[in-house]
Amino acid sequence: METTIDASGRLVIPKEVRREAGLLPGVRLVVRAVEGQVLIEPAPRPVRLVRQGRLTVARPAGKGAAPALTAATVEKTLRSVRRRG
Repeated sequence: METTIDASGRLVIPKEVRREAGLLPGVRLVVRAVEGQVLIEPAPRPVRLVRQGRLTVARPAGKGAAPALTAATVEKTLRSVRRRG
């Protein structure tokens, strides 16, 4: 899928790509160049560790609700992990 960069350096990520990658409006991104390729990834969300009963769990830090974990995301992750396994 092709797109263009405008004169101001802005890039439109096609809707299908945003949907597949789970990119929602307002998501912070990390953009970097690696061996001549441009990589765009969601920025890691800061977390804080909190005690929950006998467990320590990671909770999103800062403003904004955590994105919903969908069945599609879980299935995609499982397929990815199994391929590497």
